[in-house]
Amino acid sequence: MNRPEIASLGGKMSKEEESVLTAIVIGAGMRGSVYAQYAHSFPSRLKIVGVAEPRKFYRRKLQNCFDIPEQNCFSDWSDASKRDKMSDCVIITTPDRLHKDPAVAFAKKGYHILLEKPMAVNEEDCREIVETCKENGVTLAICHVLRYTPWAQKLRELIDSGVIGEVVNINHTEPVGFWHFAHSFVRGNWKREDESSPALLQKCCHDLDLIHYWMVGKKCHSISSFGCLSHFNVADKPPGSASRCMDCPSSIESKCPYSAKRIYLDEVKQFNTGWPVCVITEEPTIESVTTALKTGPYGVCVYDNDNDVMSNQVVNMQFEGGATATLTMMAFTQSVCTREVKIYGTKGQLSCVATGSPIIKHSNFVTEKTHEYRADAIMQKGMSGHGGADFHCIHSFVSSIINENPADILTGPDESLTGHLLVFAAEKARKENRVVTLQSDGTYN
Repeated sequence: MNRPEIASLGGKMSKEEESVLTAIVIGAGMRGSVYAQYAHSFPSRLKIVGVAEPRKFYRRKLQNCFDIPEQNCFSDWSDASKRDKMSDCVIITTPDRLHKDPAVAFAKKGYHILLEKPMAVNEEDCREIVETCKENGVTLAICHVLRYTPWAQKLRELIDSGVIGEVVNINHTEPVGFWHFAHSFVRGNWKREDESSPALLQKCCHDLDLIHYWMVGKKCHSISSFGCLSHFNVADKPPGSASRCMDCPSSIESKCPYSAKRIYLDEVKQFNTGWPVCVITEEPTIESVTTALKTGPYGVCVYDNDNDVMSNQVVNMQFEGGATATLTMMAFTQSVCTREVKIYGTKGQLSCVATGSPIIKHSNFVTEKTHEYRADAIMQKGMSGHGGADFHCIHSFVSSIINENPADILTGPDESLTGHLLVFAAEKARKENRVVTLQSDGTYN
């Protein structure tokens, strides 16, 4: 493997250093920090040598965590891209609308890329990223992390084995979670499509990717979608409630499931300073969280906001050969992101609820017996998100480059582009209230 010399680390690398993959983190927020944890757990495989992050607190935090030299710390990613190549790869975890430019720039410099999903927020940018990476011969892996989970892999293995015959229908549900939706899509970074992306793209692009993955070679040719922004609007605002939870009468606030005091302040009082509390203030304390709720976006009443993304949406698909699939994204659920899937075949069916210890049930139509398979994930410290998928994703990316084996990556450019095109087609269908037809090359009209 051709490795760059890292001038800031003293010229040519030693043999020991040469066996370690090097990376720059572009965007040191929650997702960038999670993937960077791999370097802590496996220092013989990955070394973080640079960071680009506009917010000084988070840039310094990552710098101190990995002892990154000052000259390799940037407030603007473009400054890093102008330097001579300084690492093997980049981990890009900037906001959704800021994915394309750094991905293209670093691909042109020869960096391998681990890119947070969604790849980009429109088809044109996605295609440009894919084409640029191919033209420059660099590895591109999209963080459709769910493909890497043992439960998703076991489902694919069982489908490939033929035990359920031909797949006829897939029914997949993403239960976002009532408070999680309020946090991320009513008060948070993804509350408005024009500032980030549609909820279907941000939350469920890897769910549509999974459906495509389990259909095994069949292409979707027709798609429709329906959705609605339910409940989180001024029409459902309780009479007498305030515009901020901290100012709301206790008789109302105490009965509201979306109370910011309940979601954030009660958590920090229980010494939970992780997600979601760590999102609303740099160093969570009772005092800092209280201030954030009094002045920042996470303390605003969910019924008095400017959010516009769908809180519930369904996507209907028909594939080659007549197979069908449905995806339901639902905000109003008790469980948080615990996917539920049923796959119906001509000889049997599979079902799975993707809890921390998923069990896949296989019902055999011939024997009329049910067999269960465990699909436990590796829960690596700091990378247990998405049921352990965060770890499996970056582990596969690093392995692919070190071993020079593209097969280690399950979410490469072409596969991931297909999943994104399904989202874009579904959104077109929803907004135009019609069935959209997809061509064999993924284009749609």
